[in-house]
This record gives sequence, C-alpha cells and structure tokens, in this order.
Amino acid sequence: MGVIATLIGIMAPMLASSIERAREFKCSMAQRTVAFDFQLFADDLLHGDRGDDEGGRLFQIETFQESQYGVDEFWRWGDDSSAHETPDSDGGDPMRCPSVREPLVLRNNFSCSSGAVSPPQSVSFGFNARLNRAEVIDSHGRPRAELVKLGSSILQHSSVPLMLDVDGQRAFELGVSPIYTGPSLDSLGPYAGDRVWFPGKRHNGRANVAFMDGHVASSSAPAKESGWRWDYQPVN
Repeated sequence: MGVIATLIGIMAPMLASSIERAREFKCSMAQRTVAFDFQLFADDLLHGDRGDDEGGRLFQIETFQESQYGVDEFWRWGDDSSAHETPDSDGGDPMRCPSVREPLVLRNNFSCSSGAVSPPQSVSFGFNARLNRAEVIDSHGRPRAELVKLGSSILQHSSVPLMLDVDGQRAFELGVSPIYTGPSLDSLGPYAGDRVWFPGKRHNGRANVAFMDGHVASSSAPAKESGWRWDYQPVN
C-alpha cells in the first residue's frame, strides 16, 4: 500500500500537468479556428453572411463575434427567442476556453455589446478592443473612442492580436464588458489605466493570444511582448 501511495503521489502532479497541457492545446486550437473563420469573414471574395454589414466591403468586429456566438442576426439556437443556456442537449456550444465550463446564456435580438452573452464571469475569449473602437483626438484636443470598421486589408497586419483568453470575473469587477480588451499603452483616454485590460492567464500563468495570420502564442505578460501590435488602430 505504501508503494502504491508513493506512486500515486508521484503520478498525480504529472497527470494534472498533462490535463492542463491538453486544455491549453484545445484552447489554442479553438482560437486558431476562430482566427481562420475571421480570415474568411474579412476576405472580400470568400466571406459568406455578414449580417447587418452585408453589401459593403467594411464590417464591424462585433458582427463577426455575433456570427461566432450565433446571436442577433445569426441566431442559430432554434425557436427559443428569449434565452438559451449552452451547451445544449445536442452539444452545441459557443466559443470559449475548455478550462472555463460555467454555462453561458445567449439572448436573441441583442448584440454582443448589449448583453447577448452573459454572465460576464463565464466569458473566456475577448477580442482586441482597438479593432472595435480606436482612440482618437477630437477637434478640442480630447481623446475619445471612435467606432471603426474593418476591411480585408486588416489581414495584412499579421502581428496584430485578434483575440485572447480573458478573465471574465476581472472584467465584471471592473464594470466593463468582457468581450473587448486591450492594454492602456500610452492612452490618455478610454484605455488609460488598463481599465479594459484583463487577460486570462489560466494556462500555467499564461494567456493564449490569436493573431491576424492565424497563429496562436502564449504569454504571461501579453501587453509587453515585443512585436505584438496592440497599438494598431484601423482608423477609417
């Protein structure tokens, strides 16, 4: 019995480490899939349904998010028009890190920014906030956030982060939506003080980050990685 107990004591940490590596790999693959879907969505020739942004060459990052979650104009959860808790009986599940298993509730006829995905504590993937709103200086010299639209040219910026693991609980504590996140950098306005920065370092103290070219990297300090273009802003 003593030998068995010793073996269990040796193997248990190894098993736990193996399980965590498997979850990190699954998270990385999930992000790669989303990044690939984004490449198709952004391509002028290959994109399919762009919902409310259909008809032009520009689109909002939120529209892509809604296509991934299957909410608002992309509702794919049957006839239930009020709320839908996932995963459902058929195994349908929205995009999220496999290490976060708390149920998400998806609401029809709501945009992502208006509460289509809740509760915030259960959200595990967030998108680069500067792909949604750029920080600009207005005519009075004051910084403000300006909604931007993306085009296929965004795919040329391979070092720009698209999405990453986020800490939904931290976003909730900050009183902000978990679906957009970005470091303050040298911001004097909307992003100052890391008020919307909450990477989820759930993989051995590291967060996975997916980039425009589809590759995924991990870091314990994603805002400080050399060459990661968190400062890029697609100002129209």
